[in-house]
Amino acid sequence: MNSRARKVIPLQNFKLKIEFMNGERKIFDVKPLFVYSVYKSIKDNGAFNKVFISNGIVQWPNEVDICPDRLYDDSVKL
Repeated sequence: MNSRARKVIPLQNFKLKIEFMNGERKIFDVKPLFVYSVYKSIKDNGAFNKVFISNGIVQWPNEVDICPDRLYDDSVKL
């Protein structure tokens, strides 16, 4: 299993559409992470929509990222 991301698209309601290196496409709901202070900086749509991938890791310009394994395991297949 390769949990690294190849492509990410921000969706409405703080969800991400992710294509993984293995070709799978999934949806990840970021809202449950907002209980952790590190994720509060992406809780507005402007910041959230700046999501990008670096070395297979989904992250934002303010150095917030999501563990690739958690992203893969906790997302829902399309």
